[in-house]
Amino acid sequence: MTDRLAGKVALITGGASGLGANAAELMAREGAKVVVADIAQERGQAVAAQLGSAGHFVKLDVTSEDNWQAAIQETVSRFGALHVLLNSAGIGLSKTVEEIQLEEWRRVHAIDLDGVFLGCKHGVAEIKKHTRKLGGSVINISSISGIIAGANMAAYNSAKAGVRLLSKSVALHCAKSGYNIRCNSVHPTFIDTPILDKYRDRFGNDLMQQKLGRQVPIGRLGRPEEVGWALVFLASDESSFMTGSEVVIDGGISAM
Repeated sequence: MTDRLAGKVALITGGASGLGANAAELMAREGAKVVVADIAQERGQAVAAQLGSAGHFVKLDVTSEDNWQAAIQETVSRFGALHVLLNSAGIGLSKTVEEIQLEEWRRVHAIDLDGVFLGCKHGVAEIKKHTRKLGGSVINISSISGIIAGANMAAYNSAKAGVRLLSKSVALHCAKSGYNIRCNSVHPTFIDTPILDKYRDRFGNDLMQQKLGRQVPIGRLGRPEEVGWALVFLASDESSFMTGSEVVIDGGISAM
């Protein structure tokens, strides 16, 4: 532990698995108190338990404004403040604009975009109360699909692109308002987390790794910690002059 996040309290959505769970582990290792927020209660409790006294679980449906308000209130009641919000909860959907149903479109946007909006809205309102000594940070997980489109990613492209510009708007609002709060978006490509399990189940792990890895110039999938350490950086005061930025972690895809 190097205490890069000493004294900070972080709330992480989608914390029960994948990038959220990895970020919870790394942030706690660096000295933060971490609230693991997820709709998956058993998995989320297990992640929080592994963090010991630095961890706590709250059940959160990111599409519910009441849930958001309750989760933030519980975070402050448990640890006394809120400094870092990581919006990591999300779902994927591979369908073209002709294939996708309106209900599917709305669900992807409700979780991937509306959930981030609600987190930013209520997160900023709370974080600004606690940033006199420690700077605040809102980190929104978008995707390389929020920058580069795919023919069969209509809803996902739309939602993740929305997160990208929402993050910039939040960053400018906080700066203009004089809040000591930064907001940045993170844009990973294929990372070897449970979000890829549908491909793993379809092709088997080895073939899935080969098929997706071929699309990445580096030649492989990313590892959760290769995103997680960037999230630690954005949560820390090391990134104190970064706001409204896009952190692209894509193995070179956007360079092509």
